[in-house]
Amino acid sequence: MLIAQITDLHLRPRGLPAYRVSETNMLSERAIDALIALRPRPDVVVISGDMTDCGLESEYQILKSLLQRLPMPVYMVPGNHDRRETLKRVFADWPSVATDPDFVQFVVEDFPVRLIGLDTLIPGESAGELCERRLDFLRGALAADRSRPAVVVMHHPPFDCGIVHMDRIRLLRGGEELAGIVREHGRVERILCGHHHRPIETLFGGTIASIAPGVAHQVAFDLGEEHEGALVFEPPAFRLHCWRAEWGIVSHTVYVERFPGPFPFVLDPAYPGQA
Repeated sequence: MLIAQITDLHLRPRGLPAYRVSETNMLSERAIDALIALRPRPDVVVISGDMTDCGLESEYQILKSLLQRLPMPVYMVPGNHDRRETLKRVFADWPSVATDPDFVQFVVEDFPVRLIGLDTLIPGESAGELCERRLDFLRGALAADRSRPAVVVMHHPPFDCGIVHMDRIRLLRGGEELAGIVREHGRVERILCGHHHRPIETLFGGTIASIAPGVAHQVAFDLGEEHEGALVFEPPAFRLHCWRAEWGIVSHTVYVERFPGPFPFVLDPAYPGQA
């Protein structure tokens, strides 16, 4: 099973860049092109939030037109830049978006690995939370099947990463409870997050929690105490999580852009030690 994870598209109304410099619509379209070109193709795509920059209906319409190009199912959870009500209205015909009356959450049972999406959005705030209602959703989803592995998808990471300005706006409430639920279940293979626009991993609740890089711009790497945050145009990328029964999940970072190559490994005949 191949799970593609894209995150932090930050789509804007046509002709407008994000933060005045990031052509997020163009960059997101390139990411969609890269997903379609993958061989073998992913079985499913999950989006871990911040599909839009301002939560505008025009931004969600652009998102919908982009996602309709994908030949595989797509499931998404909102990020702090999204607007839950607008997302639900534009994607009212997508069961994974419209199923929950209050949040945008999902449980997908169609694959060998169960997919569970959690809504961590606090309207009007940059940080995230898992309230008791959303934690109960996870408890129920995991309790429904303890025999199969599961992947949890959410926007806000539940751990500190050392980038101070991002740690201030991570999942600030419900993280300890989340760790306990995941640890008790024992079959959660990954917690997949976005928000930080960087590839980051740690152990959390007895499993691997990871943050995917953005498909547009990245957050500048800085572990200093005074850094206020900035974006950089490091290569856009996404994650491809490959599951096999014999070895579980192995995760790859896949760059969106094309680079020189591939070139065959042809050794120079005069290379020492070669005949």
